Amino acid sequence: MPQRMKEPTHQPEQQREQLLREVQQLARQALFGTISETYRTCGTPGCSCHHNGPKHGPHLYVSYRGNQGKTTGYYVPIAIQVQVRQSIDAWGQLQDHLRRLAELNRARLLATTRRKKRPFATGS
Repeated sequence: MPQRMKEPTHQPEQQREQLLREVQQLARQALFGTISETYRTCGTPGCSCHHNGPKHGPHLYVSYRGNQGKTTGYYVPIAIQVQVRQSIDAWGQLQDHLRRLAELNRARLLATTRRKKRPFATGS
């Protein structure tokens, strides 16, 4: 009687292929960095922001670790704030997907190693 292939062995491969597709999509928009919002006083002395009134903002900034290991950043114009927020969120999702992909790759390699092992011969 022929042996049937186990169904679960295909599921991790399908998950892996799906993750690869999603990684490709996320990588197209991902931005690395941390968002911060600031509120500031303006240059007009009579403005209420100088006299316990609400400050101007939020002003969005992205900070990140640069090539030399120093933290740097940039101002995000209002017109692209939504897109930048989505792109930084995509970076986090991309990291999560890559971790899951690495786990599936590890399991796949270990399964290959286990299949190749031969049982020890016992002397009788």
